[in-house]
Amino acid sequence: MLLTDGQLKPALPQKVFCRLWAVMGKLQSKLRHSTYLYRPDGIVEERVQTKASQEYIPAHVDTVSVVATLNSDLCISGGKDKTAVAYNWKTGRVVKRFIGHEREITKIACIPKSSQFFSASRDKTVLMWDLQGSSQPRQQLCGHAMVVTGLAVSPDSSQLCTGSRDNSLLLWDVGTGQCVERASVSRNLVTHLCWVPREPYIVQTSEDKTIRLWDSRGLQMAHVFPTKQHIQTHCEVSVDGHTCISCSSGFGGEGCEATLWDLRQTRDRMCEYKGHFQTVASCVFLPKSAALMPMIATSAHDSKVKIWNQETGACLFTLSLDGSGPLTSLAVGDITSLLCASFYRGVHLLRVDHSQGLELQEVAAF
Repeated sequence: MLLTDGQLKPALPQKVFCRLWAVMGKLQSKLRHSTYLYRPDGIVEERVQTKASQEYIPAHVDTVSVVATLNSDLCISGGKDKTAVAYNWKTGRVVKRFIGHEREITKIACIPKSSQFFSASRDKTVLMWDLQGSSQPRQQLCGHAMVVTGLAVSPDSSQLCTGSRDNSLLLWDVGTGQCVERASVSRNLVTHLCWVPREPYIVQTSEDKTIRLWDSRGLQMAHVFPTKQHIQTHCEVSVDGHTCISCSSGFGGEGCEATLWDLRQTRDRMCEYKGHFQTVASCVFLPKSAALMPMIATSAHDSKVKIWNQETGACLFTLSLDGSGPLTSLAVGDITSLLCASFYRGVHLLRVDHSQGLELQEVAAF
């Protein structure tokens, strides 16, 4: 159901109430962020960012597991509080709350150029929501035996692919809500799915350390990339559909990398990005118009967001979000904005600044 400001809300636990009280209203907080600038001569300069960051009332009362961009103004986030929240990340205003899952929301997938999105949960279901519609889900998709850990909408918005820790992928007709294809591979514990633009292919990462390419026409496996040494946690496909990146688990700098793969005929490993010290949870391609060089961004459990030169693998900038705990999800807001979900401080709005060389700054949290 939907909660509006005029409705009664259940009493919050004391620790949650204290957190909300601390940020009630819009506060200007001086937050210390360590930033690292990587110079061409190999010297790393550490700086301390103390610029004011806008703190809004938190959109969630617990860990935020995932954030996705719905359009140029709105993002959708979901987490352990079992709630999906539509948020205007430019004004700091909650637009709508969606309550329907019984357990933590694990993934969100938005339908391009629409007001609709899907949310997946540990309750084994997928719900379809409409920002312009009622407070009830438009569809409930039930077909997995375990937590749903992958969601991908086809480029033409007619199909949805879901993946789960039950080793299976399901293909759904968005219009009817019917499952039309099913595929299962032993030990294929799905961690993420993404659809290749303008193609019938789906990229999938897994806990068995493998990246698979699926053909949605019959849901047949089309290619298996060379197995990595660590669990593959996330994947993202470039806008042109030529490359994808995956990232991996790890600890103490072992693993903890992102990998660029060629999706064209060779399907080779093109580059690796190493520098995080804990599991890399998310990776995104940055819009090409934002810089002179192609770049990617990663977020990790070490509380750091890094920007990389896509072609050379060089780390260009690091922002450490102190006090945020593990960072769980990244989404591109617009040409200069990133949205980053975290364990302890909700969703961060980050700004890519090229005015005085490349910088990444936190400008708000909600």
